[in-house]
Amino acid sequence: MSVRVYISGDTTAVAVGAERVAQRFEVEATRAALSYELVRSGSRGAFGLEPLLEVDSARGRVGFAAVTPDDVPELIRCMKESVFEHPKCLGLVAEIPWLSNQTRVTFKRCGEGAPADLENYQRLGGYVGLNNALALSRQAIVDEVKASGLRGRGGAAFPTGIKWQTVLDTASDQKYIVCNADEGDSGTFADRLLMEGDPFQLIEGMTITGVAVGATQGYIYLRSEYPRAQQMLERAIDAAYDAGLLGQNILESRSSFDLEVRMGAGSYICGEETALLNSLEGKRGVVRAKPPLPAIEGLFGQPTVVNNVLTLASVTAILADGGADYAHYGVNRSKGTIPLQLAGNVKNGGLIEVPFGASLRTVIDEWGGGTRSGRPVRAAQIGGPLGAYLSNTQLDVTIDYEAMAAAGGMLGHGGIVVFDDTVDMAKQAHFAMDFCAKESCGKCTPCRIGAVRGREVLERVCESGATEDDLILLMDLCDTMEQASLCAMGGLTPLPVKSAVNNFPEDFDVAPENSEVAV
Repeated sequence: MSVRVYISGDTTAVAVGAERVAQRFEVEATRAALSYELVRSGSRGAFGLEPLLEVDSARGRVGFAAVTPDDVPELIRCMKESVFEHPKCLGLVAEIPWLSNQTRVTFKRCGEGAPADLENYQRLGGYVGLNNALALSRQAIVDEVKASGLRGRGGAAFPTGIKWQTVLDTASDQKYIVCNADEGDSGTFADRLLMEGDPFQLIEGMTITGVAVGATQGYIYLRSEYPRAQQMLERAIDAAYDAGLLGQNILESRSSFDLEVRMGAGSYICGEETALLNSLEGKRGVVRAKPPLPAIEGLFGQPTVVNNVLTLASVTAILADGGADYAHYGVNRSKGTIPLQLAGNVKNGGLIEVPFGASLRTVIDEWGGGTRSGRPVRAAQIGGPLGAYLSNTQLDVTIDYEAMAAAGGMLGHGGIVVFDDTVDMAKQAHFAMDFCAKESCGKCTPCRIGAVRGREVLERVCESGATEDDLILLMDLCDTMEQASLCAMGGLTPLPVKSAVNNFPEDFDVAPENSEVAV
């Protein structure tokens, strides 16, 4: 009898010991004369359970959580005897509440097999979307995406179908598809997890996008800090070319699409679409003035669709199952599902995918399990380092774009960083200004100078307490950056600062000795 065993090769899983577990398994299985197939799968995003070892059984796939190399010999005995009784046994993976309570659309295949195994991807429903797209007109594909209500998952939340329509309607001999995989926000890892765990989903989504708007060349702009994602993407791209799913005459259609990975150089600002395009062209990664929009004059001056990883990956399911099916998830103008990443002081970190409409408190309490420290939640930042800090009393906000904006926050890329009641919010405000000062491209004065001055003010506040003048100056700087910055880097930096001051005023109290106007 042969057994099939799955151990994740995802970066996070490897960081907590998955590689050592896999190596020990091969040694011990050989020693025990166990006939086996070891699959290095993607991660399911349940990082609190990693290293997660899964075994195919007659009842389904059985999981063992937080496996160490020392656990392996006993687990092999269980496999040989087909008796899965062990202190670390979770039962059937599909029935683990943390996973079974999610609605996985974009991430439904992650963890199910080897990431670059094309046959496995197709067996699990992959490339149905592309086949469907090739049977439609370009306009019909765009209309299907419009019907889904899909909005950009990178942060701006712009309707994807409208962006595609602009590129489709702009006449040009050459058009491009650019995937923004420069995932640089703190507390975010959804792009990486998908690229490492299900790269064909992104490749298929980009191919569909190219067919829809008449683009024949695509680029994945990948941050240099993701070497495993690069490896998986390039292996999957090679497999897609070999199978006739990329290149000329895709699936014997008249459509062509070429795709390659380009590595960034570690600049946060290149997550902004126009700075990214400059970098792709071999120029310094600085922000361009808009208009013209990239959809009209983008890469090399040609019409370009710039979408992030999750947006393009969502397209695969939309064309496979229909825009209406996707749109029945969610609430109001926020349609479909949203991958959320739980990080910071949280008990169960990882990625979940749920329909829009859940509350932030539910996500933190039910999936996150509250704080790792066991202390009360004081604040949560959602939307990356430029997102607002929400207080405990604001956590009942619904996770949808408009509700988050009404609460003074933003959803961004779906990263949630949790803080307990020991956090100093003045220091968090300082972090925001310091981050902007270090990562600004320097092209516009409000961002380049404003962040430096803001950092200086907050350094004084953190060291010796706030004066009334400090707070007035800080708010003036924030207003200037908000209104006059060239891009969202400077325009959004005031959001975490203002939210920290407004929602946690006790951390910025003006001490009596500092109440006089400073000179």
